[in-house]
Amino acid sequence: MGEALDTVARLAVLVFVVASMAGAGLGLTTAAVVAPLRRGRLVAGSLVANFVIAPAVAYGLTRVVPLVEAHAAGLILLGGAAGAPFLPRLAAAARGDAAFAVGLMLLLMVGSVAFLPLALPLMIPGVEADPWPLLRPLLLTMLLPIAAGMAVRRWTPAKAALVRPVVERVATVFMVSAVLLLAGLNAGPMLGTFGSGATLTAMAFVAGAALAGYALGGPARETRAVLGVGTGQRNVAAALVIATQNFTDPGVVVMLLVATFAGLAVLLPAARVWARPAAEVGQ
Repeated sequence: MGEALDTVARLAVLVFVVASMAGAGLGLTTAAVVAPLRRGRLVAGSLVANFVIAPAVAYGLTRVVPLVEAHAAGLILLGGAAGAPFLPRLAAAARGDAAFAVGLMLLLMVGSVAFLPLALPLMIPGVEADPWPLLRPLLLTMLLPIAAGMAVRRWTPAKAALVRPVVERVATVFMVSAVLLLAGLNAGPMLGTFGSGATLTAMAFVAGAALAGYALGGPARETRAVLGVGTGQRNVAAALVIATQNFTDPGVVVMLLVATFAGLAVLLPAARVWARPAAEVGQ
């Protein structure tokens, strides 16, 4: 029974990722993606925050905090996975630059596909040095669906508008199903993380990554808020794909789940603070 539920959970993760990527692509145009990315300094800051500072913070924490090996691997994996599909929604809660949020999401997704297969073998002992086993699922479950969605939006925008709500509902249903299944299958190990430092370490990582993004987000509050939440909110979808297909120790998935809930506890209040005008924040 446990093996069957585990298989169903893995399938739910795959459907969730593919549907969420396709749904994001159905709402994207090339112009909407390219326009915000013409700001070179902002793009450079985004890449540094997400693929230099965030992984370094995750790796550094695993060297300082005595986490079990699987939990450390999960945190490092999360540190390299950027470009969460729900970034535009969280950016809206922070009243950030919506156009920049869309462009940043796609930039970081593509960056994660290139970064993870190269960086993980260097940071996590035992991960296969051949990047293809890590790259293949990211290409098939992330870039291909989002490219297909954008192609549909470009050639048949009316159909894209009609199909997109359905695809997004499918993604939501399978996201909830995947989280419930994974949480149920790993309930004991998740409860066992209390007192181990895993939750506090995950919160510290998200806070550090978010502050780094905010600091590198340029002079405008709207772009700082987007890069802040965009760097703090890691791409759990991509991390789960790699974890469920390339790691046998369930502790890696446990850490991803713990970090997801811990991250929300940090980012939702941060989004509310960053949504306020500077003068109001200073009061």
